[in-house]
Amino acid sequence: MTGTVKQQRQQRRGAGGPLRRVQIGNALSAFGSGFTMPYMFVYVDQVRGLGSLAAGMVFTVFALAALAVLPFTGRGIDKYGPRPVLLAGAALAATGAFAFGHATDTPALLVSSFLFGAGVTTCQPALATMIVRCSTAATRSHAFALQFTLVNLGMGIGALVGGQIVDIADPASLTRLFTIEAATFIGLALVTGTARMPKVQLSVVQQKTDGPTGLRALFADTAMVRLCVLAGLIFFTCYGQFESGVAAFATDTVGTAPSTLGFAIGANALTIVVLQMFMVRITARRRRTTAMAAAGLVWLGAWAMALVAGLIRTETMAATVAIVSIYALFGVGESLLAPTMGPIVADLAPARLLGTYNAGYALVKQIAVAVGPAVGVLLVGSGTWPLYLAAMAGSTLLVVLLALRLRPYLTAEQDNAAPAVVRTPAPVRELQTAA
Repeated sequence: MTGTVKQQRQQRRGAGGPLRRVQIGNALSAFGSGFTMPYMFVYVDQVRGLGSLAAGMVFTVFALAALAVLPFTGRGIDKYGPRPVLLAGAALAATGAFAFGHATDTPALLVSSFLFGAGVTTCQPALATMIVRCSTAATRSHAFALQFTLVNLGMGIGALVGGQIVDIADPASLTRLFTIEAATFIGLALVTGTARMPKVQLSVVQQKTDGPTGLRALFADTAMVRLCVLAGLIFFTCYGQFESGVAAFATDTVGTAPSTLGFAIGANALTIVVLQMFMVRITARRRRTTAMAAAGLVWLGAWAMALVAGLIRTETMAATVAIVSIYALFGVGESLLAPTMGPIVADLAPARLLGTYNAGYALVKQIAVAVGPAVGVLLVGSGTWPLYLAAMAGSTLLVVLLALRLRPYLTAEQDNAAPAVVRTPAPVRELQTAA
């Protein structure tokens, strides 16, 4: 009886202990990223004095590392489980971060950047798979939403703390920064990499044991291919523009001060932290495709505010409000997506290919996030900001349409479409009279 009660409680709440450790790991990983990512360019360009070209090469290698390791990461998760892959990723990231902080020339920085990027990217699908393993169908959306909240909170706190350590005139401060990040990945390995993964209840789709394997299985899954196309467009138009195209538009076109831009980015994080759990409750009663389409509509509002900011840029205060509104609206849309995208990937994936599906999804994300900034900065930098806004608004409208077009390819369970409740008439009470 005790075991049954424990199992029922676990189904309602998820695997509490392991899931908490996974979420702590997510927060540690995000803290490390926020701790150093904003300062990598400055570190290479100014602190080491290697110039902007070398800094650009470092970021390119960091992104290419993701493309190189993700296909193998998925196979590794499916074959060996998420824990060994997470441990390997944490070891790579810790080594890369430590080496990056001590590198003084371009070749050493490029090698350490590759290790760093490979490690960080390997950890992402492993953590996503662990969340799936530690949650149930009823708790999965909440688990992914909490992950997203902790990631944003961790990155924000990391950037704030890292900014207090950085001193461009003191190279040792940057070395110390990257050494601390290496320690956070060691903490990730100790806290999350040792968590025992429980068995999970599988849907009919997830129980399939036959069919193609690896990426062939992913490409043969029409619903997953459509979801990846939609996800690529989402990451291209939002996350790919967040710190590049929109930031360039705000500073170069509108004339927003860097301090104001930092305030706007903070407004985005605050919006997510405040709204995320409310959005979980709202999306729990809605189709996931509806939530994704709604996120696109909210982002259309963000691009409309960008147009307003471009037209009234001479009005400093009004333009500032418009820029802050863009980032806040981005946060609203992100809050709608957090409890939606990850659970759909988990529900589409057969159990034997969960790692492959998560790695494929992460690969699409990395490509979109790499291409998005290049396109955004190119259009804004060439002075064609109306074309930039039109292209982003058109892409966002396409997000809405593709989200709705995805609906027929998902089962009711995958789309979170609860079956209609058949109401039966209440029994008629008969009056009994005493004889």
